[in-house]
Amino acid sequence: MQNRQIELALKQGRLQERIATQRAALAAQIKPVAEALKTADAAIATGRSGIDYIKHHPGQVGAAFAVLAILRPKRVWQWGRRAFVAWSLWRKLRGQLNRAGLMPQHKTA
Repeated sequence: MQNRQIELALKQGRLQERIATQRAALAAQIKPVAEALKTADAAIATGRSGIDYIKHHPGQVGAAFAVLAILRPKRVWQWGRRAFVAWSLWRKLRGQLNRAGLMPQHKTA
């Protein structure tokens, strides 16, 4: 009986060493992915803070847009067209993702 316990203890020790080795290897392999995700998270946070600023300061954004429209009307039209195309594509893509069940549904209050 004691031999069986010793055998099990040795097996457990080998398994724990194997697990520790695998954890170390996984930690080393996941570093590039973690860095990429950190960059993506920062970009998303920046985008969200920009959207929040626009929502909370519509007058300032409108004034800046008006100044740009007066100073550079051609450029404003170009960017306006690009924004409209991007918005249209996003709406189409979002509809397809919703139909495919790949995009979470937002509850409206």
